[in-house]
Parts: sequence; C-alpha cells; structure tokens
Amino acid sequence: MKTAPRSAALALLALVGKLEAQQVDGHVRQGVAAIEARDLPQALRHFDAALAQDSMHYEANWRAALTLGLLGDPFPMSKKNAKRDSLYARAERHARRAVAVNPGDAEGHFALAASLGRAALMVGPEEKVRRAIIIRDEALRTLTINPRHDGAHHILGRWNAEIMRLPRVSRFFAKHFLGARVFDQASWPKAIAHMERAVALAPGRIFHHLVLADIYLDTDRDRDAEVQLRVVDSLPVREALDTNYRQQAADLRRRLARR
Repeated sequence: MKTAPRSAALALLALVGKLEAQQVDGHVRQGVAAIEARDLPQALRHFDAALAQDSMHYEANWRAALTLGLLGDPFPMSKKNAKRDSLYARAERHARRAVAVNPGDAEGHFALAASLGRAALMVGPEEKVRRAIIIRDEALRTLTINPRHDGAHHILGRWNAEIMRLPRVSRFFAKHFLGARVFDQASWPKAIAHMERAVALAPGRIFHHLVLADIYLDTDRDRDAEVQLRVVDSLPVREALDTNYRQQAADLRRRLARR
C-alpha cells in the first residue's frame, strides 16, 4: 500500500533533479553565448547562477575562473587594486574546485595555471616562486591531456619569457634559496617555440600574436615582431579584450620604432 506513494515521491525528486540540472546547463550555455558576444559581466552572472544551484559543476567553475581573470586584466598592474585582486582570488578558488571535481580534463588545469599566474601578482617573492613552479606544472598537465591546447602553449611561452626577463641575480636567488631549480629549464627558444605553437593552433587569436611579437622584440627579431604586429592589425575583434590587446600592440610598435 505504501509502495505507490513512495515511488511517486522518488519519481518527483528525480524530475526536480533533472529540471535543476537543465537549468544549470542552460546558464552555462548562456554564459558561453555571452562570452562569444564579448559581454564578460553577463557571462559571469550566468556562471554564478549555475554555481548557485550546483557549486561543484565542473564547466561552470572553470569558465567562471577564466571569466573572472579576464574581468581583472584591464586594471593597471602598476598599483594595488582591491577589486582586481578580489576577481583574481575568486578565479583561483573556482579553478581549484574545477580541478578537484575533474582532474582528468584539460580545461580545469588550464584555468588553474592562468588563475595562479594572475594571483601571483599579489604575493611576495617566495610565494611568487612557488606559484611559478605550479603554473608550469599545471600548463604541462594541460598539454599532457590535450597537446593541442593553444592556451597552455601560450602560458608556457610566457612562463619561459618571464623567467628569462628576470635579472640574473633574481634567478640565482630563486634557484639557490627558494628551491626553484626548474628555472634552469627556462629559455628563449622554448618561449618562442611555445608561442609559435599557440599561434599555429589558433591563428585568429590576437593575444597570441601580441605576446609572440613581444618575445621576438626581446630576442632582437624585429622583422618577425613587425610581421606579428601587422597580423594583430589585420585580425577582426572577436574576444572581449581584443581592443585592449590592439592598444598594447600600438605600444610595442612605438617601442619597435625607437630601435
């Protein structure tokens, strides 16, 4: 006599769960559409709405992490900014949760590498070194899972370039007193190789060409840098920060003109 009511209740619970899952997935899809429309605040609202219903939703977490990072990027790095730092801290939390939920997928590891790189701007020298090691590890894990991940190649290209840009005394201190012997593996050829691979995998992304031009300038490949800057000018604006990247390209062009 009690079987039918119980079965009905279980069926109702299953239906409610299915509807909630559909709502969560719907918010994620709308968030992706907002990113494609270059509306980062709207995208974040949808990812936040998805996470309010399911805080452990994998895609909502890694997409929220990347969106938060992009929202913080336009703030100047030359001075402290509480709003930017809060965005970066939230991005790191979401990325760590994504990796915890699904460690076998590339996007969570990529989001964590990107978020750690941004959050490293807010910490002291020793923590920066620790994070630099983890950033490299997470980008390499991304490529182990998906060797064609252009974003991971971009991160590794920048990682090598940033290490090589450090003064020698800073690299020596990091290696011998902070345990960052992995810095010995950094090189300009690796920086170039990874950024060129990122460009080859996603030739329509302005940011790849911008960073490659910057690395070429640092390695005295001025003609190659000029080629990349011309590509930046020729590509259509597709991503939310592409206008900012074009402004940075103009700064690089002025730097090139002074040489």
